[in-house]
Amino acid sequence: MLHLLVTISKFTIIFMFAFYTYLCFAALKNNLKQAKGEKIFKKQTKLIYLVCLNANAVLLFTLEDVRVIPMTLCEIVFFALTSLIYKKMYKKASVTLVNNMCMLLCVGFVILTRLDIEKAMRQLIFASAALFVTALIPLFVKKMKFLNRLSFIYAAIGVLGLGVVTIAGTTEYGAKLSLSIGSISVQPSEFIKILFVFFVASILYDLSDMSQLLYVTGVAALHVLLLVLSRDLGGAAIFLLTYLCMIYVATQKASYLVGGLGILAVGAVASYFLFSHVRNRVVAWLDPLSVIDDQGYQVSQSLFAIGTGGWLGSGLGKGMPNKIPVVSKDFVFAAISEEMGGVFALCLILICVCCLLMFFNIALVMKDMFYKLVALGLAVVYGTQMFLAIGGVLKFIPSTGVTLSLVSYGGSSLFATMILFAVIQGLYILQTDREREYTDEEESQ
Repeated sequence: MLHLLVTISKFTIIFMFAFYTYLCFAALKNNLKQAKGEKIFKKQTKLIYLVCLNANAVLLFTLEDVRVIPMTLCEIVFFALTSLIYKKMYKKASVTLVNNMCMLLCVGFVILTRLDIEKAMRQLIFASAALFVTALIPLFVKKMKFLNRLSFIYAAIGVLGLGVVTIAGTTEYGAKLSLSIGSISVQPSEFIKILFVFFVASILYDLSDMSQLLYVTGVAALHVLLLVLSRDLGGAAIFLLTYLCMIYVATQKASYLVGGLGILAVGAVASYFLFSHVRNRVVAWLDPLSVIDDQGYQVSQSLFAIGTGGWLGSGLGKGMPNKIPVVSKDFVFAAISEEMGGVFALCLILICVCCLLMFFNIALVMKDMFYKLVALGLAVVYGTQMFLAIGGVLKFIPSTGVTLSLVSYGGSSLFATMILFAVIQGLYILQTDREREYTDEEESQ
């Protein structure tokens, strides 16, 4: 009976998630009428609740843990509260972005409940705290007109934060990533990514001479150097790629982009010879089965899990994802692929891509160069992190230790990503207001 329940649930979840993914891209069409858009948003919201209820109902029976019931109720309240806050506080907010954020969080809550329900509970607490903090960020973005004049503050906080981690950070899997204060662990680089984008944008939006270019390049290089010294090479790659994309858009000079990518390639080769944990990851990437008892164990187990799950998955509670080391963080995508299936995992990637396209679209329509660069930088941060996280799990690239935004376990990553989404919402609202003002001016003339 339980096997039948899991099988039926598996197909219904895949169908609902695939339908939600279709609605994501349908909502991206610029020619949607308002009435049709509202229908899509309502369908998306219903699907979030249905996926949550369906998945948790199966977990209740497979895990035989009554804590799933209050956990499910709290998730439903969280999603309802998130929609209510944005609906009441920001009538012009992007409902698609709100829904996508909630759906990605829903997937994260479900898979973490499957892996370790206590981690899922903590993740929900992190998300609730982040919601109340980030709810005001779109308002700040709209009202604070001096954000482009705080470049020194952005740079000082970023360099100081990364410097403290380099000196006093806790080493995890060969890299210094976090600062520990008692039982609380914080990863500053997750938040500094956002400050870094604001710093680069505040210098490049009004670039007038070479001294400014040298200044921003020097400070950006210092950020990357501190990350390399901390052996956080995944973070260093995100910072460097973000800077290169922003400087290319600001200057329109392809030589800067090509030169920067060359530096990235040289740095990657140098890291291989300088850091033993990088060599281990490269060995595991090239031929994980040859070192399955050592460096290749994590990658091998990830590939076994993905292969075992196939296109339709083994069903929630019926796989063995806990055999993968650090599965709730770096390799959560493998656990999703094993139990929820390749179709579900592919749809998850498409939802992330949908968010990324919306970020880029907002960057394209922004008239103010500062805000355009901020939107672009945040889009590159999000897209690069998504690529590194999923690429490492699939053995497309060596594992970098980067987590999958909004899905993987981790308070710092979750909090920072919700801040990122809130900033993008603020830019979206700001641009919507300015377009309406422009339209009103044209009509009055």
